[in-house]
Amino acid sequence: MRFTKMHGIGNDYVYVNCFKKELDNPADLAPVISNRHTGVGGDGLILICPSDSADVRMRIFNTDGSEAQMCGNGIRCVAKYAYEHKLAKNAGPFIIDGCQQSPYSITIETGNGVLSVGLTIDDNKKVQQVCVNMGQPILETEKIPVKLPVKKVIEQPMQFENRAFVMTCVSMGNPHAVIFRDNIGLIELEKIGPAIENHSIFPQRINVHFVQVNSDSEFTMRTWERGSGVTLACGTGASACCVAAALTNRCGRVATAHLPGGDLDLNWSQEDNCVYMTGPATEVFTGNWPI
Repeated sequence: MRFTKMHGIGNDYVYVNCFKKELDNPADLAPVISNRHTGVGGDGLILICPSDSADVRMRIFNTDGSEAQMCGNGIRCVAKYAYEHKLAKNAGPFIIDGCQQSPYSITIETGNGVLSVGLTIDDNKKVQQVCVNMGQPILETEKIPVKLPVKKVIEQPMQFENRAFVMTCVSMGNPHAVIFRDNIGLIELEKIGPAIENHSIFPQRINVHFVQVNSDSEFTMRTWERGSGVTLACGTGASACCVAAALTNRCGRVATAHLPGGDLDLNWSQEDNCVYMTGPATEVFTGNWPI
C-alpha cells in the first residue's frame, strides 16, 4: 500500500489515496500505521477517497482507531495532495468568500459536510497556503453535544480532577472544550486532558484546549485531541478557540492562533457566520506499507 506522510504545522497524518482501491479495515490499520515507534508515525490515518458530492472525500481515523468527523490541519493536506496529484478535476480560479487571497478552490466532503477550500499556488504549481471555510460554529449545548442544563456552554464553571475551571464549548463539526488560563505552560495536559475528554457530560468525548490570550488579535493554545492525545496543532480546535475568545470578549473575530507546531490565521466572519482558517500544508515523504 502506497502512503504519503504529511503535516499541517506539526499535526501529522499518514495519507492514503483510495481512488484506485478502497482500503479494508482502516479502523484496525490506524493504530498500527500511526504508531510512532513501530509504524510510520502520526496523529492518525486519513483516506483520500472519491466523492459523489465534491472533488474528493476525506475520512479521518485517530490513533485509537475511532473515526473523526473533521480535521482542520488534515483537510489542508488533503487539498494539497488532491490538487498536486490531479485528483480534483474541478479545481479552478473560483474565489471563496473569506479567502480572497486564494485564487483557486476545490471542494472536499467531510463528516461535517462539503467544505470549500481556497488554494494559493506558486510558480511550480505547488500549494503553499490553504484557506478553509470551516463552516458555522455550533453553540447549542445539545448539538455539541454536552449534557448540561443550559442552552449554551459559555463561561461555565466546572470541576475536573477536583480543580475549578471555567469552560466554553463549541462544535466545528466535532466537539471542543475551551478553557482560558493566564499561563497555559503550567497545565498538566497529559493528566487533565484525558480526564476532561472522557467526562460523563460529553457523550461523544471532547477535544480539550487551554488558551492564553496575548492581545485582542492573538492567542496561544495547547491541545489534548480526542482519540489522539497531545498534538502539535488542531485546526478545528483553533477555530473553536477563536469563536470562544470572541464570545467572551477576550479577542476580536480576526486573530492569529499560536500552536506548538506553528501559526494559523482565523476569521470568524460577521457576513456569513463562518470561520475561515488559513495555514500551510507540507508533504514529508512517501513509502510502501505491507498489507
